Formats: sequence, structure tokens, C-alpha cells
Amino acid sequence: MYMTELMLQFFVVLIGSGAEGGPNERRLLEDLLLTYNNLERPVAIENETLQVSFGLTLMQIIDVDEKDQVLTTNAWINLEWTDSSLKWNTSEYGRVDNIRIHPTKLWKPDVLMYNSADEGFDGTFATNIVVRNNGSCLYVPPGIFKSTCKIDITWFPFDDQKCEMKFGSWTYDGFQLDLSMKDDAGGDLSSFITNGEWELIGMPGKKNVIYYSCCPEPFVDVTFTIHVRRRTLYYFFNLIVPCVLISSMALLGFTLPPDSGEKLTLGVTILLSLTVFLNIVAETMPSTSDAVPLIGTYFNCIMFMVASSVVLTVVVLNYHHRTANMHEMPPWVKTVFLQWLPWILHMSRPGRKITRKSIREEQKMKGFKDIKERSSKSLLANVLDMDDDIRMSSSYLRMETSDMSSPCALAQRDLQGILREIRFITARMRKSEEDAEVVGDWKFAAMVVDRMCLIVFTTFTVVATIAVLLSAPRILVY
Repeated sequence: MYMTELMLQFFVVLIGSGAEGGPNERRLLEDLLLTYNNLERPVAIENETLQVSFGLTLMQIIDVDEKDQVLTTNAWINLEWTDSSLKWNTSEYGRVDNIRIHPTKLWKPDVLMYNSADEGFDGTFATNIVVRNNGSCLYVPPGIFKSTCKIDITWFPFDDQKCEMKFGSWTYDGFQLDLSMKDDAGGDLSSFITNGEWELIGMPGKKNVIYYSCCPEPFVDVTFTIHVRRRTLYYFFNLIVPCVLISSMALLGFTLPPDSGEKLTLGVTILLSLTVFLNIVAETMPSTSDAVPLIGTYFNCIMFMVASSVVLTVVVLNYHHRTANMHEMPPWVKTVFLQWLPWILHMSRPGRKITRKSIREEQKMKGFKDIKERSSKSLLANVLDMDDDIRMSSSYLRMETSDMSSPCALAQRDLQGILREIRFITARMRKSEEDAEVVGDWKFAAMVVDRMCLIVFTTFTVVATIAVLLSAPRILVY
């Protein structure tokens, strides 16, 4: 709307002058500037307040620098006031009703942006001032404005930002120069060029009259609030989706067999990948402790999960490679990892179905004799039975051959030697079966820990992802 009015004003200015305006305009400029003083406030009465109409046309949001908390915009300032010293009768100057004068030759309001972050402070380009015969002056300087903006990163990358552009006179108080908004609705957005990263929600304006402690006079400023919303499509597909995929790869590490040798390497690699992603996010965020970004919280949760998975992978590998010669399984480990957790996770070893009844029976059984009774048909039991038979046969031979010649005694000694060898082999077989049983228990405990971590961490990842997405004000903004 403002842009349309401005273009119409310039169009009227271009066609308003007559053909004979050349020498008349020169004479008009000489007459107007002959006694004009550009340091004098252009009012007819000294104590009169000069009314200045202020408007802002936003053309483009160039950049929102979260790190330095600076908003860079391309905007046009629209200043309009009445100069009592610049009035003339058009009939005396060949129907010339408007002229253009450089701002260094006329008085103009010293309106600046208070919260400027530019090194030069004033980023406007000094254009000509359009002066009409009734004394009204129109000054429309374009400029690149860098304004300070407090960035709230609590909901990054699903955040909204509200950046203020505060304009006011630098030296005149409210009794000398009174600013009024051109449109109460705010800034002009009719020619705004859309930004690829930010969606413009609105640009409301407000006039403020402030009394400072240093001065009794009021000071007037006009503040425009640029409300922008971050487009989340880029961050969703370049940060959140890769993070979810990497965390799912960490879950697959619990399904990798411990004997593969890559179980721990996979977890450490995934942890380093998440660290790189977190550093990318940290580089774009301002160094502030006011708030933690939402995506940073999510990344920290996932990193905690992956780090915990690495620790538990070490535990799994430790359990898997334990032997009977080095470690003895404590009773509580047998109860938790061999009985209750397998029953809860519906896991069972081949040939052993774990139920509540079997758990109670297993707790009642103690010692190797009970295990021997439960496995009476095993090879070890058969060897033990053969040992008993040989002992009985040896005793019978000693009774029968007590009065016999020496060849029988030699056969008896050979039989006793064979008996000792059988006893030794039987003891070794018994020891091997016991060691194999202990190693099998440790390996099964490692499998139980793997299955438990897979379920727990999968639930944690899903719940954390859903909680982050649901807590965000919005998910996708195109």
C-alpha cells in the first residue's frame, strides 16, 4: 500500500511540471536557497512542534545471524514533513509545483536506528528530497540496516524470532520533533521478497513516548517488530533425519554377534558421527547460557544413548569372553541373567525352556550330584558307571587270584593301570563339561544383556524422538 502511494507520488512529480519548467525551476531554487539555513528547524513559531510522518518499507530479509545476533534487512525509510521556508506560488514560477534538492542543502530530521549494529551506524543512501509548493518534503532513503536482535534459541530449529528496529530523532526531543506512524498497521510489506530460510509473519509498528531519567522532556521513537518464522524443511532433512538414522544404526549394534570383532568399533564410530553433527549445530548458535536449543537437547539424549550402548557393549564382550578358569559366575548373576531376564524377554537356550516352574526347580537344585541325576544318560554318567564296574571286577579278580601264579598278578596290575587312566579321562571329561557349562552360561548372559539393551534403547530412541517432535511449536514450515 505504501509502495503504491510512493510510486504514484513519484509518477505525479514526473508529469506535474510544464514544458517551460527548466529556467523557472532554476530561478525557484535560487530564490528558495538564497536565505535558507539548513541548521534551522523549519517551523513558523519557535515553540511549535514539528510533525514528521515516518514509514518503513521492508524489501528483503538478507540474513539473520544467530551467532552474532544481528538482523540484516533491505528497507526504505519514508519521512514526510512540512518546511515553512519552502513554499511558493506556482503561478510565479511557470507552474512548477515540485522540485528535488540534495539533503545536504536542506534541513532533514536526524532520524536514526537506535539499535544499529552497523559500523557506520547509518546505512542509508542520501537521495534527493522531493519538495512541493505547499512546503511538504518527502525523503525516501533506501538502506541496508543491521540491527541487534536477541535470538531465542529455545525451540531451534522450530523457532520464531521477533527482531525490533527502533527509529527516533537523535537530538530533538518530543516537544521539538514529534514522530507519527504513516500507517498504524505497521510497515509496508507490499514489495517484500521472500526469504528461503525465514517466513515473514508480520511487521507491526508502535509509537513510544519515553521519559528518561536524565531529561525532563519526552523522547519519541517508532519501533517496528519483524516477526519471522524459520523454515524447518532444511533442518529436518539435514539434521534430524540423519540423527535418527545414525541412532538406529547404534541399535543394530546390539544384534551384531560378539565374535565378529566389529561390535565396539561400530558404537564408537556412531558416537563420533553424532559429535560432528552436534558441533555443526553449536557453530550456528550464539554463545549463551540462557537456553538450550531443542535439537541440542535431542542430540545430547541420543549421544547419551549411544555412549551408554558403548559401555554396555564392553560389558557384553566381557561376559562373552569369560572362561571358567578366570571367572566364577555369582549366584545373583545366575538368578538375574539366566533365569528371570530370559523368562521376561522370552529367551531360552536350545533344549531348555525357561518357565516359572523351571526357575523354582533350578533354585532348589544345588551341587553337581543334582546335575548328574538330571542328566543320567549323558556320556559322563556312562563313564562313571563303567568305573564302578571295573572296580568290582578288580576286587573279584583279587579274590580269585590270591593263590594263583604271577601271570595273573601281572594282569591285575595292568587292569589297575587301565582303571587309573579311565579315572583320569573321566575327571578330565567331567572338568571339560563343567567348563563348557560355565562358558555357555556367560555367553548366554551376554546374549540376554544384548537383547535387553536392544529393547530398552529402541524404546528410549522412539520416545525421545516423538517427545521432541511433539514439544516443538510446529514441525514442518515450507
